[in-house]
Amino acid sequence: MDIAALQASWRDVEKVGDDATLYFYSHLFLMHPEVRDMFPVSMSAQRDRFFGALGRIVANVHELDRHLGYIEQLGRDHRRFDVVAAHYPAAGASLLATLQNFLGAAWTDSLAADWTAAFQLVADTMIGAATESEQADTPATWTAEIAVVERRSLDIAVLELAPTEDYPFLPGQSMAIELPSRPKLWRYFSPANAPRPDGTLEIHVQIVAGGHVSTALARSTRAGDTLTLGSPIGTDLTPPPPGHRGPVLMVAGSTGLAPMRSILDHIDQQWQTTGDAPPVQLFHGARIEPNLYDHHYLTNLADQRPWFDYTAVVSDDPHYRGQQGLVGDEASNFLSARGTADVTALVCGSPAMVDHAAGALTAAGLPARAILHEKFASEAPTETIAEEVTSWA
Repeated sequence: MDIAALQASWRDVEKVGDDATLYFYSHLFLMHPEVRDMFPVSMSAQRDRFFGALGRIVANVHELDRHLGYIEQLGRDHRRFDVVAAHYPAAGASLLATLQNFLGAAWTDSLAADWTAAFQLVADTMIGAATESEQADTPATWTAEIAVVERRSLDIAVLELAPTEDYPFLPGQSMAIELPSRPKLWRYFSPANAPRPDGTLEIHVQIVAGGHVSTALARSTRAGDTLTLGSPIGTDLTPPPPGHRGPVLMVAGSTGLAPMRSILDHIDQQWQTTGDAPPVQLFHGARIEPNLYDHHYLTNLADQRPWFDYTAVVSDDPHYRGQQGLVGDEASNFLSARGTADVTALVCGSPAMVDHAAGALTAAGLPARAILHEKFASEAPTETIAEEVTSWA
């Protein structure tokens, strides 16, 4: 399999932009109209999400072993769409038809064979994981009731959810959420707590411009409302293993704080049980002071835990009395002064924030392999392949 050719051809198709996306969906819905109902009525938010994620995963099939857990999670998660094995050939055929249409003479028999083989490897992995999950009687979706709604600022709310069945997840993971009032508009959120004995989940929601789900969750939901959860997903933002001694640097933008809170919760439980925890420094950034929505909790935690320090950073309010600037720059400055020895960084926020913070930390001397992140966006309808990261050493 010619991986370089796969990747080069995908880059060429990505340059086409919306035309390739529209061709893909037109082909898929024309050839297989039965799958149209799996997608939202309005495709304006969907756009290149599914098509783009599919292409990137297949083009990077040589890294399948590295991202095996992630691909398997995708397979389990897609059960919520009622995806079955027979649907994968439909998606694959439309992907190949799109590539052929836009690559023209560059679409050779050998390239077609490579794309076909690569797609089949990914599809087989996803189908196998979904089948195992179904055979284990794992739910495709979970129902949860909203127990508490706290509106922390004009555009941020904290919700406590009570799933009707046990919802197993790992700190740092996220799950898709669907509201009855927004059918098929699944959006991803991270629990902000480690698993609790009572099974409740805390999620942090910030309104995104044009975000139908985030707006409804933050402004319209009430205690007693129900929603649907997909399977947990995510492999890169994970807690340090027991006995990890190296310093942990957390950099969060806005509600990218949620998975950090979940990991902090896990570390704190470990510390209370064993007396052992790595030193953790958290930088939380927001545009304006009111959006430092968890400031009180984090300040108290820093006062009560010898292993934890917290710095709030505000970027767009010159009257703020604390640290001002971009959160990635402030974390980088801290790292430059402290040194990078044995540091592992966890980064979460918008894609732009993650890119900037990771670049700033790298410029400060932290090796890229020591920066763990997933490009999390609360309004992203589908997943993108995990970035190249390392696991905890």
